[in-house]
Amino acid sequence: MAVRTMVHIDEDKCDGCGLCVPDCAEGALQIVDGKARLVSDIYCDGLGACLGSCPQDAIKMVERDAVEYDEQAVTERLKELGRDPLPHGHDHENVVPGGQDAEAAKEKVEDLACGCPGTLSRSFDRPAPPAAPAAPKTGGCPGSRSQSFDQHKASPHADQGGPVASKLGNWPVQIMLVPPKAPYLDGADVLIAADCAPFAYGDFHRRFMEGKTLLVGCPKLDDTQIYVEKLTHMFKENNIRSISVVYMEVPCCSGLVQLVQEALKQSKAGIPTTLYRVGIKGDFVEERTLDQSAA
Repeated sequence: MAVRTMVHIDEDKCDGCGLCVPDCAEGALQIVDGKARLVSDIYCDGLGACLGSCPQDAIKMVERDAVEYDEQAVTERLKELGRDPLPHGHDHENVVPGGQDAEAAKEKVEDLACGCPGTLSRSFDRPAPPAAPAAPKTGGCPGSRSQSFDQHKASPHADQGGPVASKLGNWPVQIMLVPPKAPYLDGADVLIAADCAPFAYGDFHRRFMEGKTLLVGCPKLDDTQIYVEKLTHMFKENNIRSISVVYMEVPCCSGLVQLVQEALKQSKAGIPTTLYRVGIKGDFVEERTLDQSAA
């Protein structure tokens, strides 16, 4: 036994979304009975890569007595999960030395969890350790893992029938799946789009997406109250520079504008917001600035 920095999950806060599971490269976390749980101390290296993915702030790092981290056991665990083994030489030393300031240790772990070099970074344009395994990860949805990546330049021959490069720069994009403190939100120009809009408007990528962080949703089919709560947190907790809202001309889709307006009101963020209305035949209908006094 040794004093180590370990994951602690507050079960009262945890809603079992599973976003933390794929962020643990060692497979130490698993959803059990609707809650995220640490499978065994021997699998946890104490790095804290799961911290930033929890939208409920249910995960923290604590110093406590724990069995030593077992790299061989982790290798066997990853085999059971059908995942690739960790890169050779992966650094897991995190025993708290005698006399080390606990708060400083905590801050170091939190810094590592924020996407700094040396962690499982979600940004493809930052220095990063060997890539996390690409194989499907059990116990959580791999498609929910937050990440950002370089936008490719459009093909110079795009207008001549060549391939058109995607302008997508973040993942996930569905509002329900994006953590309120996703690293790609801070300092971003955010594009909030009705999920029908990219299909209706053929020039969607070039016209709206370049340089934007994308969020999509449907105000008719999804839980609008959850949208308002999540957007409120996003607007309040991140230094968002601007918001663009692209919605369809059909009446129900205007609900997306109302959701954004309500979230702006509750967050008191005062973020400049532009609205774009698209016709169901793909024609561009209207552009206007959202009246902030109404928000």
